[in-house]
Amino acid sequence: MDATLVLGQQGRLVIPAEVRAALGLAAGDRLHLQLRGQRVVLERPQDAVAELRGLASEVPEERSLVDELLAERRLAAAAGE
Repeated sequence: MDATLVLGQQGRLVIPAEVRAALGLAAGDRLHLQLRGQRVVLERPQDAVAELRGLASEVPEERSLVDELLAERRLAAAAGE
């Protein structure tokens, strides 16, 4: 689905009704805005969370990212950073 939006005088965008319907958006819903280079990406927070959970599901259960982060921080502290 493609849509053209017009930036209003106060910097507001109106998402067309057919796009809102396709995404299940309603008045008052929050969207997360992210810049990716020269692109603007809008997504529902629950979709961003689902994407992160999907990425985390690829990490083996026996691997602790927290332990790895702590080890990196301890090395950096020991090196005087």
